[in-house]
Amino acid sequence: MRHDSAVDEHTWHKRTQTPLIIASLAYLVAYSWRVIGDLQGPGWTIATVVVLVTWAMFIADYLVRLSLAENKRVWFRRHLPALAFALVPVLRLVRLLRFLTHIPGMKTTAGGVLRTQILVYGVGASLILIYIASLAVLEAERHAPGANITTFDIAIWWSCVTVTTTGYGDYTPVTGAGRWVGVGLMFGGVALAGVITATLASWVLERAARDHDDEEPATRAQLRALIERIDALTSPPTQGGAPGPERGPEPRGDGGDDRPGG
Repeated sequence: MRHDSAVDEHTWHKRTQTPLIIASLAYLVAYSWRVIGDLQGPGWTIATVVVLVTWAMFIADYLVRLSLAENKRVWFRRHLPALAFALVPVLRLVRLLRFLTHIPGMKTTAGGVLRTQILVYGVGASLILIYIASLAVLEAERHAPGANITTFDIAIWWSCVTVTTTGYGDYTPVTGAGRWVGVGLMFGGVALAGVITATLASWVLERAARDHDDEEPATRAQLRALIERIDALTSPPTQGGAPGPERGPEPRGDGGDDRPGG
């Protein structure tokens, strides 16, 4: 039963990947059209329906996958990105950057591949986060009394300043929704910046340590392995399972006397 559930969840996820990528693109286009175009009337209704339908598809996909999992707690802990995709559907577009993780000329070590993936996905997620936050804050602030974030250019500037925690203060949200967007953007920016910085630091350390293996300290496991090898090389050979007593020189056939005629 456990094997069947795992296969069902995996099969469902494999079959829905492409439709959900298309849905995330539709979500992004409809949401951008609604906000940047400042739609009213039927246009606003159409864009909103597309946004809600595609968002519902992501929520349904997450709930179906969770229901197919045998151990739901373990699946929940191991699939936190799936929850992020359900809450912010356009984050799934980061998967389209997968081809950038195979850069020609790079070493195909496990650490190098992992660092490349983290860097590419981190930068992609940062750009998407900035863009979506700009749309959200513009939609919340544009028609609010006393608001100064009234154009998409200003919204992009505010998002870049906020995500980097620079905080010039020249543009600030005045609505509750706009401030919550700012809070999410700051926390998301700090998290992504930490991941990218740690990845770059790991890469720099690896480059600095390259061709300097003789300067690296030996571990206890390495020392134990070396001692065992030395013991194996210096121990006397055994015959019959245990070393026998040392034997002296063989007696001579002439009685052992070295003198002539002895």
